[in-house]
Amino acid sequence: MRFDVLTLFPDMFEAVLGDSIIGRARENGLLELNFIQIRDFSTDKHRRVDDYPYGGGAGMLMAVQPIYDAYRSVTEGLGYKPLTIYLSPQGRVFDQPCAAELAQQTHIVLLCGHYEGVDQRVLDEIVDMELSIGDFVLTGGEIPAMAVIDAVARLVPGVLADASSYMGESHYHALLEYPQYTRPPEILGRSVPEILLSGHHANIEVWKRQQSLRVTYEKRPDLLKKAELSEMDLKYLKTLKCEEGEN
Repeated sequence: MRFDVLTLFPDMFEAVLGDSIIGRARENGLLELNFIQIRDFSTDKHRRVDDYPYGGGAGMLMAVQPIYDAYRSVTEGLGYKPLTIYLSPQGRVFDQPCAAELAQQTHIVLLCGHYEGVDQRVLDEIVDMELSIGDFVLTGGEIPAMAVIDAVARLVPGVLADASSYMGESHYHALLEYPQYTRPPEILGRSVPEILLSGHHANIEVWKRQQSLRVTYEKRPDLLKKAELSEMDLKYLKTLKCEEGEN
């Protein structure tokens, strides 16, 4: 899978995406990540990429020409249009289902805005989708772009050693992840739940599912509306509600 990132700060990305799982996937040829410096395409003698907005207003806007030429450097000669995403607080809120959708793509271009935003004309010309990582504003699109790349890339076949590595994680099935434990079996006066030491795999799986439901119910009950729940799940949630009524 290929990601091309149009940015004013390409060095930021290697620090985050050059190591660990994503770094190994790049070394193994599963991911191709290119970070394109928009400023390199400015025709201004001072390499400016921004200008004052028409109609007034605070701050500066990123101009069309450097962004468009940077984009063309990526897409020229491809024979197809890669999915092009602008990281924006106005976009669709990025979540796990969205990450799964994007993981089906083979080539994604991410545009990172800065200053007070980007001239609308280049967005209209090249952008297919706008994405937000939440209802707040950051100084630029670099951190959201890193989050999108990391979340999507780990769903690409082969990036994780085993698909089960992410299938049980928080949000994968619209539920939060169950509590997890490692050695030693007792520390800080707290013990690992006995069921996890029992070796009874069927019972352990039931425990994991119930704990996932409990954590979601207690921390993010809104997610339960999106989850596919069995009759057994609903029965367990009913017991949780009864427990809550007793407290």
